[in-house]
Amino acid sequence: MKIVICGMSGFVGSALFDFLSLQHHEVVALSIRSSTALEAIVKILDGSDVIINLAGANILGRWSAEYKKVLRSSRLDTTASLTHALTHCVHPPHTLINASAVGVYDSYHQHDEHSRHLGDDFLASLVQDWEEAALGAKTLGTRVCIMRFGVVYGKEGGAMAKMLPPFVLGLGGKMGDGSQMISWIHVQDLVRGCLFLIENQEMEGIFNLTAPQPISNVQQTKKMGEILHRPTFMSMPSWLVKLIFGEGSCVMLDSKEVYPRRLEEAGFVFKYPTFDSAMEQIVHDRA
Repeated sequence: MKIVICGMSGFVGSALFDFLSLQHHEVVALSIRSSTALEAIVKILDGSDVIINLAGANILGRWSAEYKKVLRSSRLDTTASLTHALTHCVHPPHTLINASAVGVYDSYHQHDEHSRHLGDDFLASLVQDWEEAALGAKTLGTRVCIMRFGVVYGKEGGAMAKMLPPFVLGLGGKMGDGSQMISWIHVQDLVRGCLFLIENQEMEGIFNLTAPQPISNVQQTKKMGEILHRPTFMSMPSWLVKLIFGEGSCVMLDSKEVYPRRLEEAGFVFKYPTFDSAMEQIVHDRA
């Protein structure tokens, strides 16, 4: 298949490119900026089979009023450009796979794809608007799959690249009181899950791309210390996280207990279902 990836420069995008290329698919990069002409987008999309939209500014960081605008525009404007371009294609892709995030859910319940307990903060609102923009492609006859990512872990980058160095130095510890649940996924399971959605063309709608066993921050901290053989006493209190990251601290302090019910019911098997198995691969390269 010819698969177009929008937002291929990041950790997930580059991992998808490598994985899909190994599966003998033709993978093409698409970069959309405010100056990108409609004709240029249509030229790449027309005749392709699948488009994967990962475009969006990094959610980790301090959210100033200006950066909030960047977070929104980098997702909503890009997705709007894609769906608009589809209307101009003679042979449009039959499938749109759009990234999303478990940040759409509230912090007080357990969630699968049928959960109605959505958040009411900036991040949840952004994610809902992003998903709505992508689902608009359904009116064009395009199959749309929304991938709600958990925290993505992997050896080559992502959140773990920022987390590991202090833990290796013995400076790791819990964030806040450590009770917050973390819904995560190994990048290898993420790319496998994406291909699973591409190949099973009867599947559409919302899918949680999270490992089946979420973990609390304090449990994660303990496991990292055990696997790395390092102490984990350097906790970061909530007030300090909030001081550094402001409103963006919710990404690190809010609990997200999310389960991949639809993927598992469809027969998808996770290679790294537990945090232990994922960490063994990341730290010791054990498949």
